[in-house]
Amino acid sequence: MTEHRRLDPEAPWVELVVTDEDWDAAEPHLLTSMLSQLVLLRAFEELVLELAGEGLVHGPAHSSIGQEGGAVGSVLTLTSRDTVNGSHRGHHQFLAKVLHHLEPKGIDPLQPWSPEVRAVLLRSLAEIAGLDRGFSHGRGGSMHLQWKEAGAIGTNAIVGGGVPLAVGSGWAHRHAQTDAVAVTYFGDGAANIGSTLESFNLAAAWKVPVCFFVENNQYAVSTSVHEATAEPRLSARGPGFGIPSWRVDGMDPLAVHLAMSEAVQHMRSGRGATLVEVEVYRYFHQNGPFPGSAFRYRSKEEERAWRDRDPLDRVVGHLDRRGILAADEAAATRERAARLMADLAGELLEPVPGGKPRQRRIKAAEWPDPAFVDVGVRGDLAEFADARVGDPETIEGGVGPVRFIDAVADVMARRMQTDPTVVVMGEDVHRLNGGTNGATRGLKDAFPDRVLGTPISENAFTGLGGGIAMDGRFKPVVEFMYADFMWVAADQLFNQIGKARHMFGGDDPVPFVLRSKVAMGTGYGSQHSMDPAGVFATAPGWRVVAPSNPFDYVGLLNAALLCRDPVVVLEHVDLYASTGDGPLQDLDYVLPPGRAGVVRHGDDLTIITYLAMTSYVLKALDELGDEAPAADVVDLRWLDRASIDWDTIGESVRRTNAVLIAEQGAVGTSYGGWLADEIQRRFFDHLDEPVQRVTGGEASPSISKVLERAAIAQDVEVVAALRARREGRAG
Repeated sequence: MTEHRRLDPEAPWVELVVTDEDWDAAEPHLLTSMLSQLVLLRAFEELVLELAGEGLVHGPAHSSIGQEGGAVGSVLTLTSRDTVNGSHRGHHQFLAKVLHHLEPKGIDPLQPWSPEVRAVLLRSLAEIAGLDRGFSHGRGGSMHLQWKEAGAIGTNAIVGGGVPLAVGSGWAHRHAQTDAVAVTYFGDGAANIGSTLESFNLAAAWKVPVCFFVENNQYAVSTSVHEATAEPRLSARGPGFGIPSWRVDGMDPLAVHLAMSEAVQHMRSGRGATLVEVEVYRYFHQNGPFPGSAFRYRSKEEERAWRDRDPLDRVVGHLDRRGILAADEAAATRERAARLMADLAGELLEPVPGGKPRQRRIKAAEWPDPAFVDVGVRGDLAEFADARVGDPETIEGGVGPVRFIDAVADVMARRMQTDPTVVVMGEDVHRLNGGTNGATRGLKDAFPDRVLGTPISENAFTGLGGGIAMDGRFKPVVEFMYADFMWVAADQLFNQIGKARHMFGGDDPVPFVLRSKVAMGTGYGSQHSMDPAGVFATAPGWRVVAPSNPFDYVGLLNAALLCRDPVVVLEHVDLYASTGDGPLQDLDYVLPPGRAGVVRHGDDLTIITYLAMTSYVLKALDELGDEAPAADVVDLRWLDRASIDWDTIGESVRRTNAVLIAEQGAVGTSYGGWLADEIQRRFFDHLDEPVQRVTGGEASPSISKVLERAAIAQDVEVVAALRARREGRAG
């Protein structure tokens, strides 16, 4: 007969419930600290809604009123060394952490608010209103709050987007041999997001000290958790990944605190990730000052039932019952908090001259300078001030024939040898004698703790690398087996890593390197063959390098690892097996941003190219022989708008008065489209003809060898373009 054997996960899943005995056992200091935090958070959020109602908050105001118990209960067991990030509804998460940083022994509800508390609340309010004195000078606003000094590493507007970043922060804590932990706050909607589930798996597999803190507020906008999933107890997700999980009433701050204390103890002891689900309730709609019942997806009865369990009232009741703080004293504390908020508003606002009674506006001096708009998209490259620039004519040991893939592996090994902060991660990088192409050959044996073979989860390990980079103690090098996988990890690459420096004020570096393979011509088809240069070059924050030979690869990878901005290093499979001039001894020079290479000289035409297309351009010129124009061939090396060598391009264009841009990739994601526009705007007066282009077709390369070849550009297409140009000019 068939047997059914019950299987239970190894990781525990428990519901923690407190009683009056637990409240009686709680230290008075803990309860008064809770009260102060709850009072300040509630008063602050009421002020934000008030300003939003007056049109003084530009953008959304995602109130956390009703949810404060989860944030307050969770942070009181943390230290300033511990890091947290949060969700788009993250005012309470951020403020709870920074207030605890300022007053780690707790805030006395009977004493005046300290100047430090007032200052941090004012900066927070200014940031939410988009003002210059905010933490990010108004760039982050309500949904992007960061104060790294306090361990608040950033709230996040993308649902689930901050979860992988927190795993990176936790990994950095552990790898730095500290007992600090990371906490990532997210809601019921994010519990079903792929990046969140990928992060569960990765954090559990690597025993990362990160707590996945689920604020289950019952609704993702207007869709209830019961509609969105068959298992509304979201902590059930944890044991399936091997993560110990707690479920607790989030309207009870003490219950949250006790559950979080157990979770933090688990993480500090080196046993890895945890999950805490708190059931909470937002009293208002997704955004703004109206309840959900006003939009008819919730009933007033439901809202009233949750309000009857208010976390602030619960703490006040137990304080009064135990004789620690009378109800009227708690009420006076709330009144003082309201006066503080009115004082903060008065510092930022002024009456509208000639306006209606009590009509206010933001003081003109509080707005950021419009000239600040693009400051900090990338860094200023000061890190290159003392860097040694490589020159094939003078480097020690000279140059000679080097296999391209050997240059890739050798310079990576050299950097890991000389810089203990470099960490390499990606799929199969620790196996197969250096990954699928040999790029990480020998690294796992030499640096076992710094070469990390990842699960197939690009969102998770890319975001983990981003979190490591933003932490600042380590330099992650993330490998994508194929460039097309950037679309899988697009949120982490473009919404998170690429925007982080600018979004949070422009000061914090993001030293992240992405190595990505361009595989057109290998028969891997439409989903493994793209050239992403055009996408990355038009994405703010990224720098892009495209080496065409072994010598350049060494200098460009060294530059990427020195750079304090995120850099994508494009590698073409056509080059891996090729041999070209490379360093025979010196692996320590750089080729910094703004340094293109001119690989052939001529006065008739400027041909601009990059990556493997450089060799195809040279081959085409050789094939044409006497028919070929005398061409400057400019190998760009750096492709992004901030790093491109306009001096070299300009000198050539002024001399030749004609430009041909040659690239392999599809016309739809073309790099040359942007470059041609920029050249024609910059050098229009020096051009005798329109900028010409060689590019691939519209469709992605197909599996068929014939169709794949028809979709991409090589030397044949360059020859055809040069002949057509000559015949056109002759005609």
